[in-house]
Amino acid sequence: MSKELEKSSIKQQESISDDYDHKEVKHIDNTEANIKLANPLAGIPREQLLEDATNFAKTHGLGHLEEDFRRGALVAQDPLAFESVLDLDEAEKVVLRRELTHRWDQPLQLYWLVILCSLSAAVQGMDESVINGANLFFPDHLGIPQGDSNNQWLLGLVNGAPYLCCGLIGCWVSTPMNRYFGRRGTIFISAFISFAACIWQGLTNTWWHMFIARFILGFGIGPKSATVPVYAAECSPPAIRGALVMMWQMWTAFGIMLGTIMSLAFYHVPDPAGIVGLNWRLMLGSAGVPALFIMTQVYFCPESPRWLISKGRYDKAYEAIRRLRKSNIQAARDLYYIHVLLEVEREIQTGRNLFLEMFTVPRNRRAAVASGIVMFMQQFCGINVIAYYSSNIFAQANFSNIQALLASWGFGMLNWVFALPAVYTIDTFGRRNLLLVTFPLMSLFLLMTGFAFYIPDDSQARIAVVALGIYLFTMAYSPGEGPVPFTYSAEAFPLYIRDIGMSYATAVLWFFNFVVAITFPRLLNAFTPTGAFGWYAGWNAIGFVLILLFLPETKALSLEELDQVFSVPTRIHAAYQLKALPYNIRKYIFRQKGLKPLPPLYQHEGAIGEKTYAPPGAGH
Repeated sequence: MSKELEKSSIKQQESISDDYDHKEVKHIDNTEANIKLANPLAGIPREQLLEDATNFAKTHGLGHLEEDFRRGALVAQDPLAFESVLDLDEAEKVVLRRELTHRWDQPLQLYWLVILCSLSAAVQGMDESVINGANLFFPDHLGIPQGDSNNQWLLGLVNGAPYLCCGLIGCWVSTPMNRYFGRRGTIFISAFISFAACIWQGLTNTWWHMFIARFILGFGIGPKSATVPVYAAECSPPAIRGALVMMWQMWTAFGIMLGTIMSLAFYHVPDPAGIVGLNWRLMLGSAGVPALFIMTQVYFCPESPRWLISKGRYDKAYEAIRRLRKSNIQAARDLYYIHVLLEVEREIQTGRNLFLEMFTVPRNRRAAVASGIVMFMQQFCGINVIAYYSSNIFAQANFSNIQALLASWGFGMLNWVFALPAVYTIDTFGRRNLLLVTFPLMSLFLLMTGFAFYIPDDSQARIAVVALGIYLFTMAYSPGEGPVPFTYSAEAFPLYIRDIGMSYATAVLWFFNFVVAITFPRLLNAFTPTGAFGWYAGWNAIGFVLILLFLPETKALSLEELDQVFSVPTRIHAAYQLKALPYNIRKYIFRQKGLKPLPPLYQHEGAIGEKTYAPPGAGH
């Protein structure tokens, strides 16, 4: 490591970064706010805490639960130190111990809520993938046959319409919708729009009518994608919160698989008299059925306690959280903590332009850049090209239509199955390491798929290699760039701008989803399949470089450590990673011995020279 780089690392660890310049005071204020949000009860004397809990219960119509809230506040101040709280009886301690040792022993109401959220994710996946099989039929029926270049753009526009709506409008209206209608209300409305739009697009007879129906579908996809993970997080106990939020991506992958199953199920449906294309109409309409089930069930689940408190409905908030917890002490602990957290948030956010601070404060800007990169690359890695157009791709590889749909089902199944290991690997291997390992593999497998089209048309080898390349690509994507973007974006932003940060991140995701959807039909024709797959292979190589230089690790870091990580100037982080990459290739791939360890970049990793980085070019 050069002396200049080592001096830069030491300089950062001493918090004398010249990158703070005139924003330094604001940055320090924001860091203090973030720490306060991490635990607003920390440092409050016992007697003051008990008095505050008593006043809370009496002021908000919960005086009959005063003792529960007094004990709950003591536990909330340090949830892992409940054994030392003398006010608790043994039965309450048993409940709190079991919460840690049997994480999945939860009330049935919570599991019903989990099923609802998982089904919402599956609807999301179906909304995205049912178009895949329909693409084999509806362009000809709606007057946009794919022999003409203008029609290829129109097909991309129709397919990408929901994501255009999401990126420009849908994700941004989720905040006012949640404010006025609550989490359940937003989910109900978005599910209704999904149901109605799915039926609507199955009834269209022109491409522009299909475009309108699918654009409206975006109002069902966007708010739902921004609300359901938040709803799950706000209703879940801390011990299983991360796993439940992770399920969004996993069950979205399951829904993508269901969409391909629907395409297969309706493929051979004949046209009755007076109806053209009943099979693709049923494919598109099928995604509305589970959305209808969500509509009928969402109000049987409790509303988010956090939202109810924000509206001053504390009695209803307690009823809701009591349905989701096994005991009064757990409900009182969590409700009181939500209350004080909201009070701190109101105090911090008064009079501030949080959207502006996301880009003007260096720490926040680096988090926005990193989140934008992973959201952008989830689209430009090429996964949704396959999700939306795999049937067309397989058809160009000389699959029959039914073979193309069967092969597409294989893609959907692998996408779901290989997302399951991510529940474990994302918190052990790390977000950054998963991406650095899988992006080169995805690039390689897309190149393999593209070059397979040079195999003669009449050879069964072409079919086999194209399918194998796409399947290997999917197996690399699912545990890496599949689950990481949402998880990373939820962690990277400071708590005080996390909501608006996630709106920005999801808007980036859906806008570039639209770009991919609208451009690929024309790209496939102009570049040929080999060039099109080579294009996205190139983007995966670019993605590796972007992640190497601009993406710090966030796994298992406290809020203070995250502030430190994202406060490192970008040039210092990038210079360090360029040094770490060849070092880790030699150490972990070529297994060279006796290499001099690199000094760590962050203070929380230990003293200079005591700890090395993980492979390859990873670390923080």
